[in-house]
Amino acid sequence: MQRSALVIITGPSGSGKGTFLRALEDRGYFCVDNLPVEFLTKFADLVAVGERQRAALVVDVREGQTLDQFPDIYRQLKKGFELEVSLFYLEASDDVLIRRYSETRRPHPLDATLPVRDAIEMERERLVTIRQMADHVVDTSPLSIHELRVHAEELLGSGEKASLLVTLVSFGYKYGIPVDADMIFDVRFLPNPHFVSDLRSLTGADQPVVEFMHAEPLTNRCLNRFQSLLDFLLPEFEREGKSYLTIAIGCTGGRHRSVMMANALANLTNAHRQIKVIHRDMEK
Repeated sequence: MQRSALVIITGPSGSGKGTFLRALEDRGYFCVDNLPVEFLTKFADLVAVGERQRAALVVDVREGQTLDQFPDIYRQLKKGFELEVSLFYLEASDDVLIRRYSETRRPHPLDATLPVRDAIEMERERLVTIRQMADHVVDTSPLSIHELRVHAEELLGSGEKASLLVTLVSFGYKYGIPVDADMIFDVRFLPNPHFVSDLRSLTGADQPVVEFMHAEPLTNRCLNRFQSLLDFLLPEFEREGKSYLTIAIGCTGGRHRSVMMANALANLTNAHRQIKVIHRDMEK
C-alpha cells in the first residue's frame, strides 16, 4: 500500500513558508497554516488512515512555548506511523529577512517591541534544534515568490497541480464593469443583433444570434485575435503560479454580443483547462 505524505514546513518568519504552503495546496495537498503542536499527532492519524492523502502544514514560533514540544513529537511521527513524513526548513539571510519585513511592514511575531534584526536572531536560536533535524533545508534568499513556488513544486512534484481556472464573464457596460475582472475585452464594435427585429428578444446563447454573428467576418477575425492572445497569455499566467483568471467580455447591454463571444471563447480555450462561463446581465 502506498503510504500517505505529510509535509511539515518550518523556519524563521519571512522565509517564505506561506508561499511554499500555497504552492503545495495548488498541487493537491490539504494545507493548514499554524496548526497547534499538540494537534500534530491527531492530524497525522487522519492522514495515515486516508482522510487526507497528502497534507502539509506550517509550524513556527507563533506556537509560543509549545514549540519546544515539536522535536519530540516529530521523532514520534517519524518512528511510530505508517506515514511518509518530511520536515522542510526554510531559511534566508538576515538582510533578506529584514528587507522582506520592511516591504510588508509587518511586526515580527516573536516580539514586536524588538528591532527586527534582534527578533530574527532570537528566533534563529529557538529554531536551532528543529533545523538540525530537518530533512530538507531550503535557502530562499535568492528566490522571488514565483521562483519559490516553482521550487516547491519541483521538490514535491508527486502531487497533482490544479489547472488554471479561467472564468469568462459576459456583461453589459450599462450595468458596470465586473470588479473582479483581470482582463476586459470590449466587443461593442461588433455588429449588434439588438437592431435586428427578429433577434432582439433572443440572447447570444440562441442559435439565430450565433449564426448572425458568425456571418460577419469581423466576428471571426476578432475571435481569432482573442484566442491567439489567450494562447500566449494563459501558459504565462500558469508559469507565474496564478490559479484563477477572470476575463470579462462586454457589450452595451450584456445580452447578445458578449454572451456569444464568451461562449465561443470557452469552446476554443477548453483544452486541458477548467473553464467557467457566467452571463451576468443576459436576463436583464
